[in-house]
Amino acid sequence: MENNTVEKGKGLAIVSYITLIGTLIAFFVNRDERNDFVSFHVRQALGLWLTQILLGYFISAFDSWMISISFWVFIMVLIGYGIFGAIGGKYNEVPLLGPFYQNIFASIGQS
Repeated sequence: MENNTVEKGKGLAIVSYITLIGTLIAFFVNRDERNDFVSFHVRQALGLWLTQILLGYFISAFDSWMISISFWVFIMVLIGYGIFGAIGGKYNEVPLLGPFYQNIFASIGQS
């Protein structure tokens, strides 16, 4: 049953990491037939995109291209990690922040 759940939700899990719009699309499509795999990756992607928006605002105040580039590389590496986890059919939390995102957005995907 678990393998079937992963295979059914793989496409939406990948879409959830493609911009904030993709996360919202995956969230709303997953509301009808709840898939734990998709819910897991929606929580991870939503956390990453909100972190990018919030921290990006404060990082831009430094007006330093080295700080900005470092921040963008960090966020893109975490998003890449999430996408490759979704492609591989794994429940990999993103490093550093993944457990936090799972706790904060625990209500996403619950009945």
